[in-house]
Amino acid sequence: MTRQVLFIQGAGGGTHDEWDHRLVASLEEALGPDYEMRYPRMPSEADPDHLSWREAIAQELASLDDDAVLVGHSYGATVLVNTLAEDAPERSFLCLMLLAAPFLGDGGWPTGDIEPQEKLGGKLPDGLPVYIYHGTEDEEVPFAHLELYARAIPQAVTRRLDNRDHQLGNDLSEVGKDIKSLV
Repeated sequence: MTRQVLFIQGAGGGTHDEWDHRLVASLEEALGPDYEMRYPRMPSEADPDHLSWREAIAQELASLDDDAVLVGHSYGATVLVNTLAEDAPERSFLCLMLLAAPFLGDGGWPTGDIEPQEKLGGKLPDGLPVYIYHGTEDEEVPFAHLELYARAIPQAVTRRLDNRDHQLGNDLSEVGKDIKSLV
C-alpha cells in the first residue's frame, strides 16, 4: 500500500515549475516507491491570496486518505498550517512538515489575511507530529522565524539546516528520514 504525500508549493512567479519541483523530486527520491506524491498547482502563484490558497488546500486535504503526509514550503507551509488550525478535516494525518515557513505575527511578518500565529500549536489536531525545517542561509524568510514557530508550536520538532538557503539546497533527505521514522 502506498502512502499519500501532499506537497504544497511556495508562492512567486514560476515557483511550481521552476523551483519547488526540485524539492518534490528530492523528497520522492528520499521516500522511495511506497509513497505517492501529490503536487497541486496553487492558484495565482505569482500574486497569491490567502483565501484562494486556503480553499485549494482544504479541497486537497479533504481528498486524502487517513495517515497521509503533509508538506508545505514557504508561503504554502504557512497557509497549510493555518488551514489545519482553522478547519482540519475529519481524518488523521501521519505528520505535518513545514519547510522555510514565514511566521506571521509578532516578531515575524505582518499580515491582514491570517490571524497572528502565536498560539498556533493549541489549534492543530491533537497528536499531529509537526516538524519545522529552516536553512540558516535563507535570504527570503529570516532564520529567526524558526524560533518563532518553535514558540508558537511547542510540541514541534525543529530542524536547523546549516548552510542551506530558502530552497534548502533542494535536498529534503532529512525530511524523508523523519517521515520514514514515523511509519
